[in-house]
Amino acid sequence: MVVAVNKIDKPEADPDRVKNELSQYGILPEEWGGESQFVHVSAKAGTGIDELLDAILLQAEVLELKAVRKGMASGAVIESFLDKGRGPVATVLVREGTLHKGDIVLCGFEYGRVSCDA
Repeated sequence: MVVAVNKIDKPEADPDRVKNELSQYGILPEEWGGESQFVHVSAKAGTGIDELLDAILLQAEVLELKAVRKGMASGAVIESFLDKGRGPVATVLVREGTLHKGDIVLCGFEYGRVSCDA
């Protein structure tokens, strides 16, 4: 499991309290001998996002998660932002299907085209 401890940019942030509270439910951080990765992030400041994405990819590799490659693609948007040169950019976790360059994607009421294969 990957736990994103958000709002770490706030002065009252207390990630140790979060670890203590979650440990009461059996969710223990790796440094305490558990199996959960705790990543400190600030969505507002954008800090820790790369570490969170790396943790998710590592967890997917450890669990040997594989997507069903047949059919239409579906998944979840992990991160999105507006790039001045490229326009809207999203990091997507594909759960099933395959995305190709030029495919149209829909997220809520917004849509766009895949501009690169990853």
